[in-house]
Amino acid sequence: MIDQVRIKRLTKHCDDRGYFAELVRNDENLLAQFGQASLSMSYPGVIKAFHYHEKQDDLWFFPSGNAQVVLHDLRPSSPTTGQTDVYYMGEENPILLLIPKGVAHGYRVLGEKPATILYFTTESYDPEAPDEKRLPYDSEQIGFSWKTVYR
Repeated sequence: MIDQVRIKRLTKHCDDRGYFAELVRNDENLLAQFGQASLSMSYPGVIKAFHYHEKQDDLWFFPSGNAQVVLHDLRPSSPTTGQTDVYYMGEENPILLLIPKGVAHGYRVLGEKPATILYFTTESYDPEAPDEKRLPYDSEQIGFSWKTVYR
């Protein structure tokens, strides 16, 4: 696992009315501080990749749909620099994924329905000076193939 990336598996409390699950608590120390919460929906097959931040950490959760999430460590001083990790997240695998600053990240929507991502950041978005550094989804530096291999 890429250094400083953290996963929190969610516990669902189910009854005959549905379920309840805690996402983020202040006593878990997942985020160094709270900056912003955002919500986005993407259609099946869409790839949103890659970008990274110099100042903020991200905490991702997919409450509906499913996604293939790819991380690539760009931090020169990290013990896992150059490492790529893949996570499968969404309603079939409800986890929170902490993405530290300096780690490029992106996702591809899997399946036949849209995916919704709810994410928390340690900084608020500043349109005058966005903390968004971009790499193409097919970046040679990362070298990841988004194709699904059927066996």
